Amino acid sequence: MNAKVLIIEDEPAIRELIAVNIRHAGYTPILAVDAASARRQIDAALPDLILLDWMLPDQSGVELTRRLRAEARTRDLPIILLTARAEESDKLQGFDSGADDYMTKPFSPRELLARVRALLRRSAPEASQDPVEIGGLRLEPDTFRVTAGEQTLKLGPTEFRLLHYLMRYPDRVLSRGKLLDGVWGDHVFIEERTVDVHIRRLRLALQPSGHERLIETVRGGGYRFLPA
Repeated sequence: MNAKVLIIEDEPAIRELIAVNIRHAGYTPILAVDAASARRQIDAALPDLILLDWMLPDQSGVELTRRLRAEARTRDLPIILLTARAEESDKLQGFDSGADDYMTKPFSPRELLARVRALLRRSAPEASQDPVEIGGLRLEPDTFRVTAGEQTLKLGPTEFRLLHYLMRYPDRVLSRGKLLDGVWGDHVFIEERTVDVHIRRLRLALQPSGHERLIETVRGGGYRFLPA
């Protein structure tokens, strides 16, 4: 799924220029002209990254960043501040507010995209295409294969994503809400019990190799993938 990039910029020309480059890079641009419209977009669907102008008509980008960092749902959102303020004190203020990166206008679209790609990679380790192997169970994201020794296991698309997510965080208790956000996406509104249904299907798919035992139900907490 293409990453969604929320562009919060009140200058139409700059906003459209960034959107065109984001789209050409294979991402989905979402546009907002001020902090209020940005909050509505974020409340409706959590983006994968935010490009945020410092000088907005209703609230500064620095203040919006602080507010997003103060809320659990948006605390980890990658944010790149865009501004014409180039003084070192301004940059320090931007980073102190919680921004992940800072770009001074005018900037090169190529450099902006390079920073977007780097930040998305850092913020989404579960999207890695590297194979994962735990307890004799091997998952290969690029070929959509799950094997146990010489045995190939058959998983549906959702069960594959769910297993991949669990295996990226071994021995960590993951709540149903966390699994919903990580596997289905924050923008999909489904009940938490849906996770239980797919966990059951995943366990059934892993039964032929005996690896269903690695998925532990943590009462009142969620699920945990045992390291071995």
